[in-house]
Parts: sequence; structure tokens; C-alpha cells
Amino acid sequence: MRIEEYSFGRMVIDGKEYRADLLVNGEKVRANWWRKEGHRLQLDDVKNVIDETGPEVLIVGRGKFGMMRVSEELERFLAERGIELRAAPTALAVEEFNRLVGTRKVLGAFHLTC
Repeated sequence: MRIEEYSFGRMVIDGKEYRADLLVNGEKVRANWWRKEGHRLQLDDVKNVIDETGPEVLIVGRGKFGMMRVSEELERFLAERGIELRAAPTALAVEEFNRLVGTRKVLGAFHLTC
């Protein structure tokens, strides 16, 4: 599974277009992903998916302008479990996801707008 395109508010994965934030692992896309706070990624926003998929790396697309922040609670949770965190503006996060998806167990959490 590769992310083919990203632009503000839009992502194309395996030929399908998405217009809302989403979670992606190597096998599945969870569309229309909502967080408790739009520009703050918290543990509760991703814990169930992390527990379900067991990623080695969580790649966070923080939005086109990098507005979404990762909470300290989530950072601690990931560190305690040995899960690598890579957070960057979404365009860079997409590149990192595509680079790692075939070689590591990754989970991408992508904010598509600001």
C-alpha cells in the first residue's frame, strides 16, 4: 500500500481519493479519522489502532503547515513500548511512510489540512 499523492485536504492511496484525515497501515485505511482536539494528537486518538496493529513506527503527518502537535502522554506511551515516533509536516511524513512501509511495520496518522 502506497500513498500516491498528497495535497492540502486530499490524499490518494492505491487509486482511491480521501478528503479527510486518516490512519493507514500497510494493509488498511481508516478514513474520516477524528481526534478529541483537531490540532493535538493524544493517546486516546490512536491507542486502539496501535494496540490492534502493533506498529514499530508511528508516522504522524502534522498537516501541510505542521499545526498538529503530538501530546507528551502519547510520546511517553510510544517510548515505553519501543515504538518509534516520526512526526513531520504531512508531505514529508508521506515520503517517510512510503519509504518504510515495505520494510517495517508502520502506522501513519495523517492530518490533511493545516
